[in-house]
Amino acid sequence: MADELDPYRKIIDDCDKQIIDLLANRAKAAQEIGRVKQASGSPIYAPDREKKVYDKVEGLNKGPLTNSNIHAIYREIMSACIALEATTRICYFGPAGTFTHQAALKHFGAAMEYRPASTIRDVFLDVSRGHADYGVVPVENSIEGAVSATCDSLMEFDLKVCAEIFLPIHQTLLCNCPLNEITLVVSHPVAIPQCRNWLAAHLPGVPTQEVASTSKAAEFASYKKGVAAIASEAAAALYDFQFIERHIEDTTTNTTRFFIISKSAARSSGDDLTTLLFSVRNEAGSLYNALKVFSENNHNLTRIESRPAKKVSWEYSFFVDVEGHANDPLLSETLEKVKRLTDDFRILGSYPRAKHVVDTPPPLSSGE
Repeated sequence: MADELDPYRKIIDDCDKQIIDLLANRAKAAQEIGRVKQASGSPIYAPDREKKVYDKVEGLNKGPLTNSNIHAIYREIMSACIALEATTRICYFGPAGTFTHQAALKHFGAAMEYRPASTIRDVFLDVSRGHADYGVVPVENSIEGAVSATCDSLMEFDLKVCAEIFLPIHQTLLCNCPLNEITLVVSHPVAIPQCRNWLAAHLPGVPTQEVASTSKAAEFASYKKGVAAIASEAAAALYDFQFIERHIEDTTTNTTRFFIISKSAARSSGDDLTTLLFSVRNEAGSLYNALKVFSENNHNLTRIESRPAKKVSWEYSFFVDVEGHANDPLLSETLEKVKRLTDDFRILGSYPRAKHVVDTPPPLSSGE
């Protein structure tokens, strides 16, 4: 068998040498780019450029690796190169092991400097005060809808949305006792409803309790007898649980969308979304008149969300996502028209449209 494998291993060894040499050349070029960016005061992370790199390498891919494989490999290559350009600090809604932490790692890679924040608002505070370069926060879930704390913070802080992430959500039940001995289930208020049917079928009558995050739930359940947590499998790895029930979410397509926030706006990538915030006068047809402008100019709206304006009771602000970049001439003209028909109009950010990720199975071999 060794004689059969040796020629192929020789090919792999030769390829590895070429890859290492090419990675060194790429890293040196990244360092020079970092020097130029720092001298000009430009942000190190460029979401538009990143998207173009992914599109380019996936277009060059001829197999047998999937585009998801290529994306994952280049994620870490670019993460390491960005780290060579400058230290990049990422704040996320924590603690470690939350789905937001997973989303941050998935988007930025392992080479960044990560810091957790105990609340979503604290993520905004850290970025606005310069303690972090970028923040990662959940904005909506495909089952439970908008995340109110993120919407409220977007209204409060003068920060930009510069990228988005989609993360498939797989919930896990963690406990240190058999199911029939569980007396309480704890988790984040968004996670519990995502598992209603499973809980009703397997833990009927067992009460639930909300805590600040899924990781906090895992920590709490790790030392409380009879308490189970709904959390991520990443959180399970942080604590010593005897019993784990995987994939207890009721819907297999359960996905959470995350925003990346910063002080800098993203440039056009050619495939972008723009998030707006505005309120309208309390008059008949005012919202209709504002939204009609998008239709008249053939702009597709992908999301409309309302939140209490918090200035006057029973008045609302609206979050709207529209296809295109705010600097695109036609969309820019449309936004000017909408601005004249609304109050408190703000462009929260234009950013590259993220792909909805399909989970891929783990590798079956060592991949020598």
